[in-house]
Amino acid sequence: MSVFLKTRITAVGPEVEALAEGGVLILFADGAPEELAEVSVLHAVEEGPSDEAPLTGAAINVGAVSAEITAIGEAAWNKVREIGHVVINFNGAGEAERPGEICASHVEPLVLVGALATGAIITIGA
Repeated sequence: MSVFLKTRITAVGPEVEALAEGGVLILFADGAPEELAEVSVLHAVEEGPSDEAPLTGAAINVGAVSAEITAIGEAAWNKVREIGHVVINFNGAGEAERPGEICASHVEPLVLVGALATGAIITIGA
């Protein structure tokens, strides 16, 4: 599998669970301002991000939870590369509503919440 991004969760903000229950996951690199950290999963990159963006069909794994990219906004991968930030919406949409968003296949919200633990690995690969 070619890896576009492999990162480790370092902290989970206090408002992340409510967002994840709605199928939305916000990633931000360590060092994010406090107001962003409250709604974000903070992470430290272990591999990547690659120069090339993943395509639809690429896998997203959050711990043991697996999904597939269904759409990617035109600015999403640049944000990942530049500041370690992306919004992943597990809504199965075929088109991203916002330029900084990655859409992925639906996952069970409570399973997603359960996977969001410090030390868990998030990978995007094909």
